[in-house]
Amino acid sequence: MNKIIIYTDGGCRGNPGIGGWGVWLKYGDYDKKLQGVQQDTTNNQMELTATIKALEVIKSNDIAIDLFTDSKYVITGISEWIKNWKAKGWKTANKKPVKNIDLWQRLDVLNNQHNVTWHWVKGHSGDKGNDMADALANLAMDKIST
Repeated sequence: MNKIIIYTDGGCRGNPGIGGWGVWLKYGDYDKKLQGVQQDTTNNQMELTATIKALEVIKSNDIAIDLFTDSKYVITGISEWIKNWKAKGWKTANKKPVKNIDLWQRLDVLNNQHNVTWHWVKGHSGDKGNDMADALANLAMDKIST
């Protein structure tokens, strides 16, 4: 069985500042590149947005997905923190509202709709997929920065 391979990255120039996200999606011989930009955002918001945008374009719920990100915030959030946040009414261990709750809730829905295996990859380490997603995010930011 084929898997969908997804690489995502988000970045920000200033934090908050101009942010961009990039996605490289591969399925067999097919590949798709996505990117977007946003004003007055944060790096974490762009990392989350990249994963959301990637999963939103997947139409089938029965194909396994390997999703790679260099964001420990996303990896730890989706695999560890989110269970406790939901159990505590979307509050942190310090009883404060979860930051970026709208994005986390959207990602939670998409993650539950799909068969996603989450992978962390070291950023800027020569990983072809991560480098492509990073380049797409930077190209998006370049469009608004110039």
